[in-house]
Amino acid sequence: MRDIRVATVQFQPARGDKAYNLGRVRHFVSEAARSSVEIIAFPEMCLTGYWHVRKLSRAAFEALAEPVDGPCTQELLRLAREHGMTVGAGLLERTPEGQVYNAYVVAMPDGTQGLHRKLHVFEHPSICAGDRYTVFDTPHGCRVGVLICYDNNIVENARATALLGAELLLAPHQTGGCNSLSPRGMKPIDPAIWARRHTDPAACEAELCGPKGRGWLMRWLPSRAHDNGMFLLFSNGIGPDDDEIRTGNAMVLDPYGDVIAETRAFGDDMVVADLDASLLPTSSGRRWLRARRPDLYGSLTRPTGQEQDTRRVRFGE
Repeated sequence: MRDIRVATVQFQPARGDKAYNLGRVRHFVSEAARSSVEIIAFPEMCLTGYWHVRKLSRAAFEALAEPVDGPCTQELLRLAREHGMTVGAGLLERTPEGQVYNAYVVAMPDGTQGLHRKLHVFEHPSICAGDRYTVFDTPHGCRVGVLICYDNNIVENARATALLGAELLLAPHQTGGCNSLSPRGMKPIDPAIWARRHTDPAACEAELCGPKGRGWLMRWLPSRAHDNGMFLLFSNGIGPDDDEIRTGNAMVLDPYGDVIAETRAFGDDMVVADLDASLLPTSSGRRWLRARRPDLYGSLTRPTGQEQDTRRVRFGE
């Protein structure tokens, strides 16, 4: 990997309004181009909207999805070619067989694309789960992996992605303000505090950056970068998302798990950071990857009988 300038974005997508959401993507790509950014990450399902989809009929859900070579992907590829930039954004993908995936398209300036299908899904009863890791080379001299939202919570996913050679992990999310089943997990953001964000910004920042948002992320997100020796781009939604409020906090982390750039804005925003490739070879995570004892890890691949579909967990079944 060489030194590279990256950006990550938080924004509030409009439910089902691809034209508006693509407009926000175009805006931030243009802004990033003025700063000589080479790779930019947008949030999970930012082109379709996110949490409202769980209430859609199956027909409406499938209609919101589109083929991976459809209009949204073509526009991402056009932007990538125009600006010489790799652009990642989330959408619903519909296959020729009619399956629908929570997918993340990474459009590259040479006309190629990466595609990750979320592994741990719960967004709609009819959604399908991906079945493979996604790691690929980019024209920028950087090997990139993708894990979508809940994928990042499972430590094995980050390790497997690093073992496939990922130097930079794109981690698109729609998170914060979720009503976690855990008594010490995330809880909903107070809508009254959000409504007063401009007149009482200190209270809003405390809400978004506390244990319901950034504080929860800081319990585990840095370890995905640190333990595996990867840079990490965290992108997220911000503001009301159906009956939840996303907490933003888009950030860039280095291979030591340190936050090198972030935003605490209460609306759409972008952060830019320069990645120092010299940090990778000597990072703790890279050393630990070499110290592994795979002969001891057979138990990791054996079912315990306690595995549970994430869709059942999120919908309370």
